[in-house]
Amino acid sequence: MGMLQTMRWFGPNDPVSLMDIRQAGCAGVVTALHQIPVGELWSVEEINKRKQLVEAANQTYSPLQWAVVESLPVHEDIKKGRPTREGYIETYKQSIRNLAACDIRTVCYNFMPVLDWSRTNLQYEMPDGSQALRFVWEDFAVFDLCILKRPDAETDYEPEIIESARKKFDRMKPDQITELSNIVLLGLPGSEEAFTLDTFQGLLNEYAMIGDAELRENLYYFIHQVAPVANEVGVNLCIHPDDPPYSLLGLPRVVSTEADLSQLMAACNVTANGITFCTGSLGIRPDNDLPGMIERFGERIHFIHLRTTKREQTETPGVSLGRPFVTRPGNFHEADHLAGDVDMYAVVKAIILEQKRREQVGVGETTIPMRPDHGHQMLDDLNKKTYPGYSAIGRLRGLAELRGLEMGIERSLE
Repeated sequence: MGMLQTMRWFGPNDPVSLMDIRQAGCAGVVTALHQIPVGELWSVEEINKRKQLVEAANQTYSPLQWAVVESLPVHEDIKKGRPTREGYIETYKQSIRNLAACDIRTVCYNFMPVLDWSRTNLQYEMPDGSQALRFVWEDFAVFDLCILKRPDAETDYEPEIIESARKKFDRMKPDQITELSNIVLLGLPGSEEAFTLDTFQGLLNEYAMIGDAELRENLYYFIHQVAPVANEVGVNLCIHPDDPPYSLLGLPRVVSTEADLSQLMAACNVTANGITFCTGSLGIRPDNDLPGMIERFGERIHFIHLRTTKREQTETPGVSLGRPFVTRPGNFHEADHLAGDVDMYAVVKAIILEQKRREQVGVGETTIPMRPDHGHQMLDDLNKKTYPGYSAIGRLRGLAELRGLEMGIERSLE
C-alpha cells in the first residue's frame, strides 16, 4: 500500500526518457501539455495523444500510467481578477472535464504571480562534487536592484543588503550579470524560454494594485468556480505551495504557510480542493510543521513532492522598513533527499499513516502519488543538459532512498 512512485516528464523533448523513468521503478508519470499556450483548451484529442505516448510500451515493458497533470496552468488574468478571467475559467473547467473523460484524475496547479519558482544558482557545487539549485538573498537583491532596477525595490531590503548587493554588482563581470539575469528570468518548468527584462518589468507593473488580500480573493474566486466541477467529474485539484514561500519582487505570495492552506481549504470545502504537499517549498520556512500539517490536512492531500532544502542561516531574518513586517528567505539550497531541514522520516511516516487511515475508513485514494522532486546533477548527468533539478540520476538516487525509507517504516508499523 505504498505511495505511487512517479517522476516528472516534460514530454518528447525531455532528455530523460520514459524508459529511464520506467527503469527507475516508477509506475506513474507526471506530465503536462506544455506545448499548449496558457489559457487555451486541453482537448480530449491532445490529452489522449500524450496518454498514448506514456502507455506506448506497456505491452512489452513494465506499465506506466499518466498519474498526475503538472501543471494545468492558471492564466494571469485569473490571478489578477480581470473581467476576462471568466472566459479563462470556463476553459479551465472544460479542460478538467476532458481530463476526466480520459481517466486522468489528479491535477496540480499553482497561483504564484508571474514566476513559478525562483533560484539564483542552478549549479551550486555540493561537497561530493554534485550540483544543486540554490537561492541567495544577496544575489536576488543584485538582480532586483541593479539589473532589473525595479522601482522602489529598496523598500524590500535591509540597508546592509542594499549596500552589499551594489558592491557585489560592481565587481561582477558581464557574463556573470547575464547568467544571474537568465537564471532569475527562467520561464515556466518545461520551457527553455526566459522573459526579457523589459517584458518582465511590464508583468510586475500589472500587479502594482494587487496585494495580499486581492490575490487571495482572486484565488478563492477561482477555486470556488472550478473545484465543484472537478468534484463532480472525479478530479482532484491540488495547489502547489509558493517557491520560495515568501514575497519576492513586491509580488504577494498566498500559499506559503499552514494558515494560508487552511484558509484556501475553507474557501471551498470540497475534497477536490486539495493540496500538492511539497516538502521542499514548505520546508524552507521553519514555522511550517510538516508532519503535523500532513495529519491535519489529511484527506485534502492529493499529491506529494518529496525533497528537502537546507537553510544556510539559523534564523530567517525579516524586513521592516516603514511598512508592515514581512519575513523574507535566507539563503538555502536543495539538499540530499534524506538530509536538509525536512525530517523526512517523520514526513513519510505521517503519509503512511494517512494512507492507512484512508484504507480503514474507505474514503480517498489509499495510494497517494509521490515524486522525488529536484535531484542533484551528478555522475554522467554532469555532462548533459537537462531541466534544472530534473536530471535522471539525482532523482533516481532520491527515489531509491525514499523507497527504502518507506519500506522500513512500513515494516516497523506491521
